[in-house]
Amino acid sequence: MLDKVAHAAAMTRPLRIGVLLGSGQRREAWQLRVLDRLGADPDLYRVTELVHPEATARKAAPGLFRHAMRLEGAILAREAAFQPSEPVGVPEVVTLPPGDGGLALDSNAAKRLLKDHDLDLVIRMTPASLPDAVVAILPFGEWAFSFSTDQDGGADWTGFRDVVDHLPSSEISLNARQGGRSSVIASGGFNPKFSATRNSGFLKERAVTMLMRELRRLHDNGVVASSGVAPKPAPGPPSGRDLLRYSVGLGTSLARRATKAVKARTGLGATVWTLYVGRGDITDFDPGSAVEIAPSAGEIRADPFLFEHDHQLYLFYEAYKAGDRKAHIAVGRLDGDSLVPLGKALEKEHHLSYPFVFSHDGEIYMIPETNQARRVEVWRCVDFPLRWELHATALEGHSPADSALVRHAGAWWLFTNLSDFHAYEDHCSELHVFRVDGPSLRTIEPHRLNPVVIDGTVARNAGRLFSKDNRLHRPSQRNEHGIYGYGLNIMEIDQLDLDRYSERCVRVVHPDFKPGLMGCHHFDSAGGRFVIDARLND
Repeated sequence: MLDKVAHAAAMTRPLRIGVLLGSGQRREAWQLRVLDRLGADPDLYRVTELVHPEATARKAAPGLFRHAMRLEGAILAREAAFQPSEPVGVPEVVTLPPGDGGLALDSNAAKRLLKDHDLDLVIRMTPASLPDAVVAILPFGEWAFSFSTDQDGGADWTGFRDVVDHLPSSEISLNARQGGRSSVIASGGFNPKFSATRNSGFLKERAVTMLMRELRRLHDNGVVASSGVAPKPAPGPPSGRDLLRYSVGLGTSLARRATKAVKARTGLGATVWTLYVGRGDITDFDPGSAVEIAPSAGEIRADPFLFEHDHQLYLFYEAYKAGDRKAHIAVGRLDGDSLVPLGKALEKEHHLSYPFVFSHDGEIYMIPETNQARRVEVWRCVDFPLRWELHATALEGHSPADSALVRHAGAWWLFTNLSDFHAYEDHCSELHVFRVDGPSLRTIEPHRLNPVVIDGTVARNAGRLFSKDNRLHRPSQRNEHGIYGYGLNIMEIDQLDLDRYSERCVRVVHPDFKPGLMGCHHFDSAGGRFVIDARLND
């Protein structure tokens, strides 16, 4: 690693990055996106494309696996042709020299080439690594994703075993090799897709964001953010037995999805959520002691928020009926463990959910989820609880979900889950934080490490943030087992300012606190009561 003084001198110029690809290796969409993003910011990055003479792994996948994945990709994958974000310069292409004995690199010649280009680091996108002697001349070493070896030139098994083995989440890590040692820079877990090719495409989309964040952090700090944890061993290629197990599971998943699609067209396939209330707060609630709010005929309820007003406790929630294409915001008054419905608080032409209701300076505000409107919307109450007017908007043109404001240590912070407009648009994987001026959102400063969390098992907000005893807690969704909203995390935030963010999971709530549940993904509390939603078995 460079020390602080060396960094101060080095980072007055762009990072000089080599992107290592194999000879004849097809450029995938995620790789092209990395090159596009690097090339779009010449003030931060200067890119050289390096071509390794060896394109494939030492062990090859069975031919049947290659054909099966090629066919599945043509039918099930969502990956479209890559479109550059803007015209950028074409990087210089340098072919690394092979040795006399075959495809292995000539280390001395490769060192001379890399020294001539004065590279700071190399991002490896091929199974074949650089020799240690070559890596030693790079100030920040060789970086690679954990899935970079999961290919042999004709097949790719990224995330395949996670689907075959029905793992709760698919994990990826960005690893750095320096001084003959490898360590994890960043990592994250993500809800597996039902299809291996979809899982692979989804993981690689997430990888682009992770890589760009860590490169920006490196440019700002001049230090590789090594965790000191060694990367996990890479899995070998799938066997014929693995492919057979996978084929049986995929057939079952496709049949289940087809049945749900038929039910949805007839209005019978809606995901059903219900609400439970109990006594307690973010630090001591017991979901097992909660009582279900009696369901209303035809109304499905989720994303509940409590709000105390004139000594009464009100409940705002997402409401919809089976077969509806969008939901609205409804409100009721809690009477013990029962809900007295009061009507629709907010309805628009697009979907609404997650009605985060709060008060400030004598006014009552609501921030519902409006990602279909491509912005954050703040609504002010003009006649509680059924009349609201639009007060402010922010993040125009973006896709924010499950947004919440919190005032902590003298500053206002906006927490939201943004999604890129890619093949696998997803609001569960990235948490973005902004320092703002309050509910009017006139000034918005993005956190320098956005997205501060890249991990589908903890990133997505699951209710308001709570500041208690100078400790800040954030409920978050635990998306695992292929289920959206499988579980609930309670995260404790240890550091929060524009330069730093860290949190840790202090509690996990699984959907086992009542019989017949397959998910729970939201928590709120007020007035000594708490509310949690739960997904019923399909």
